[in-house]
Amino acid sequence: MPSETISVSSGQDLNAQDYGTFDEPWAAEFAPGTDTLFITERGGTIKFVDTANGTQGTVTGAPEVDYGGQGGLGDIAFLPSESSSSLDRRTIYLSWAEAGEGDTRGAVVGRGTLECAQTNACAIEGLEVIWRQAPKVTGRGHYSHRLAFSSDERYLFVASGDRQKMEPAQDRQSHLGKIVRLELDGTPAGDGAIDGALDDVWSMGHRNILGMDFDAQGRLWEIEHGPKGGDELNVVRKGANYGWPQRSNGVHYDGDPITDHSADDGFAKPAVNWTPVIAPGNMIFYSGTLFDGLAGDLLIAG
Repeated sequence: MPSETISVSSGQDLNAQDYGTFDEPWAAEFAPGTDTLFITERGGTIKFVDTANGTQGTVTGAPEVDYGGQGGLGDIAFLPSESSSSLDRRTIYLSWAEAGEGDTRGAVVGRGTLECAQTNACAIEGLEVIWRQAPKVTGRGHYSHRLAFSSDERYLFVASGDRQKMEPAQDRQSHLGKIVRLELDGTPAGDGAIDGALDDVWSMGHRNILGMDFDAQGRLWEIEHGPKGGDELNVVRKGANYGWPQRSNGVHYDGDPITDHSADDGFAKPAVNWTPVIAPGNMIFYSGTLFDGLAGDLLIAG
């Protein structure tokens, strides 16, 4: 595990530790209670590294994915309540791109059991799909499929991107361009958040959500790519419509205009938006103690 010291603008030195090389890593998550970090690679492989001693391995039992474009293996999540210093057995959630009939595909979420019988050997057992993005469409972009558990661990929120189709983000009978809320077993839990919408739809009018997290007050936030300009950070509210593609503070890639958000447009407004874009990846509200002054701050990968 080679390391190097990096000087930052504040004058402090940070020790950077190299834990390995990974092929198109999409998500990383510590198994709660452990020093073991699990990493998904977009081609369909799950790897892990014990950050305490450098032990590495590959998880067997990963799903078959539809790899290409922005698609493949996506997010990974563990239940915080299953925190344990042992990796013996725990629930694992994954998202990935699944092929459909013809030239179509869509995001799915699966749940299984992670079993680590040895320090360098883990396997997923009983993995089953508990949610499918509908409809499956052509193209290989904007799956989103980011996962987040509610603070009380009653619900699983899933980001469902617009799949670069735009208009379905305003279609209440489509998952595209939505955030959905599920019971932990995948049962819809939208609770009628939006009249006439699918039972699991919680919010709508989104584009390509690549980060979601809850703050210390239990509020869900998401960050999404705008088109050419207009990346957005939003507080996710039950039943809210965030306007895409009817409103955006960006423009289409060919320069055609999109009406900007306005105070009276009837849509939820971004808390922050960026033009030029920051091309956001994942995000977290920092709750650790390692970095002075950052507790409660939002950290965004771009």
